[in-house]
Amino acid sequence: MSKVAGWITHRYMKFVVIAFWLVVVALLGPLAGKLTAAQDNDAASWLPADAESTQVIEVANSFVSENTIPAVIVYENPDGLTSQDLAAIQADADEFSTLSTLDGKVVGPIPSEDGQAAQIVVPLDLGKDGWDLAADAVADLKATAEEGLPSGTAVYITGPAGMAADSADAFAGIDSTLLYAAAGVVIVILLLTYRSPVLWLLPLISAGIALTVAQAVIYLLADNFDLTVNAQSAGILTVLVFGAGTDYALLLTARYREELRRHSDRHEAMAVALHRAGPAIIASGATVALGMLVLLFATMNSTAGLGPVAAVGIVVALAVMLTLLPALLVLVGRWVFWPRTPHVGDHEPTEDGFWARVGGRISHHPRRTWIGTAAVLAVATIGIVQLNPTSLTTEQQFTTEQPSVVGEQVLAAHFPAGAGSPVVVIANAEQADAVQTVFAGVEGIDPESVTEPVVKDGVAYMEGTLTSEPDSDEAFDTVDRVRDAVHAVPDADALVGGSTAVTLDVERASLRDTLVIIPIILLVVFLILALLLRAILAPVVLIGTVVLSFGAAMGVSALVFRHVFDYAGVDTGFPLFVFVFLVALGIDYNIFLMTRVREETVRIGHRRGSLVGLAATGGVITSAGLVLAGTFAVLGTLPLVSFAEIGFAVAFGVLLDTLIVRSVLVTALNLDIGKRMWWPSALARRPEPVAPGAGPEPEPAVKEPAPVG
Repeated sequence: MSKVAGWITHRYMKFVVIAFWLVVVALLGPLAGKLTAAQDNDAASWLPADAESTQVIEVANSFVSENTIPAVIVYENPDGLTSQDLAAIQADADEFSTLSTLDGKVVGPIPSEDGQAAQIVVPLDLGKDGWDLAADAVADLKATAEEGLPSGTAVYITGPAGMAADSADAFAGIDSTLLYAAAGVVIVILLLTYRSPVLWLLPLISAGIALTVAQAVIYLLADNFDLTVNAQSAGILTVLVFGAGTDYALLLTARYREELRRHSDRHEAMAVALHRAGPAIIASGATVALGMLVLLFATMNSTAGLGPVAAVGIVVALAVMLTLLPALLVLVGRWVFWPRTPHVGDHEPTEDGFWARVGGRISHHPRRTWIGTAAVLAVATIGIVQLNPTSLTTEQQFTTEQPSVVGEQVLAAHFPAGAGSPVVVIANAEQADAVQTVFAGVEGIDPESVTEPVVKDGVAYMEGTLTSEPDSDEAFDTVDRVRDAVHAVPDADALVGGSTAVTLDVERASLRDTLVIIPIILLVVFLILALLLRAILAPVVLIGTVVLSFGAAMGVSALVFRHVFDYAGVDTGFPLFVFVFLVALGIDYNIFLMTRVREETVRIGHRRGSLVGLAATGGVITSAGLVLAGTFAVLGTLPLVSFAEIGFAVAFGVLLDTLIVRSVLVTALNLDIGKRMWWPSALARRPEPVAPGAGPEPEPAVKEPAPVG
């Protein structure tokens, strides 16, 4: 590491490093702009690859184009549809039949039994980019339907097309929205942290370059290696690169400023800073990247795709912050810290700062401190009982009222609850009649709605309407009953799909992914900590604190979601995503703290080293936590409940981990367990040095230049 550090910060090589990244950005910048077009937001890109509903989608494509999105146009007049209304609706149906994007026949108008509503189903083929084009197509349909419609009659558009339009609108501009919001948060916190009108530019520029390069690399992977990228993973990439990248920048810059007070040559100061802080930053980045790659074990395509996307973002951010940022810092010189420019021999402010005083207080009663803190966190975890991880209904998925949701409610008020979201059954053609018979006889399926089998290439396709709302527990039970019934037909090889079956399969796949992936992530984190700290007990203790922090964050979040935000529940993937981000990112702060504690322990002993480590890293880790929490909080700017929930839980968890777990709980455990924390390494057996006048407060750090090698 010392050789690499010296090379990066060499008086002349720094220009080569800067030129290298400028060339990389110039070459890859145009590719980064193509990432949005490479996103795959179709249903199959989100679903578990081996789920029954996914198989139905693949087979059903031979009957209906995979790009077909049905739009359900609902007309409602509470006083009853008049003859004028019906004539206008029929005229609309005729006009819809001439659409160039029509795929099949227009169904309807279908009047409701109460005479107050009618519906038309328009199957649209918008091509492979249909999700992105749905908003414009729905707007055109509504404009046509409203033209010439008598007063007193309202029109709504729902169904898959209406929902796709609302989702596309919700994600519209997500990249720029999150980029500007994350950049704004980073700028404010960097200004408060550095109190310099200039210094904040260097980490921000580096983060922007890291994001551009990461987007370009991910585009190449998506274009050439079929990596699944969707709006969710692309949005999280922006937040992750800015948040984690700025964290690495803060930690390196803080150590650089510390070394500038010990070295007259800024190149030498940066070389020492990189040598000392680099391993911890690399270990942190490796922990996050490997933790994200564990998501490849997920059965959900969207979750598995997020793993490589996030890992690439972290690796690129790490590379930029350990090469470009140091080169920029030594290029501009000490003045960039103005008005708090560090000079050789200056007093180290962390020696008697806030965190030094906190450490002193903890040192008086460490056992009482960690037991009390752990007890409070344990009580906070009780709120998890109100978490309710389940599939959110269409209405519950948005933080604001959506047109398709209103249309769905109107449709359910006048037609069978499952209208517009049929259950789909495919089977061998020879057994089509038998399958149709048992399908129609299942409780929860309207027997009159089951269609005649359509046969193609030896496969029969049929649909049936649910008698309950398509995203209700009753509908899920009906799907299970349909599956049991049609699977029992001999030699039918029947499969059951449709939107309700998709939701059910997603819920079950998410639960499976959570149970499988969480233990693997914990194992990966343990191995990295054991290698970095050269101990076994310390990694076990640190992982225990992070898991406790995760539980407390989840418990508090559940209470806030239920009683403050009034959310109906959390998405099925919520626990896994929050665990990955909080454990992988939360362990970072323990890495930064404990590597410094170990460094100081070798020099001055474990007790005083624990206090010096807290004093030296407390301020910068707090700033890093604020940056990461702020960048994740910007996910709440999107009108999507799942994003808002992840943003709040991760932001709160990071703050909890930064301010309470790392600073109070871990420090108290360090002091109470003592040098045994480093078991079984030789450091656990080294006698504690006895320094004259040594007390609970940390001694000033040694002022001599630290060796580079």
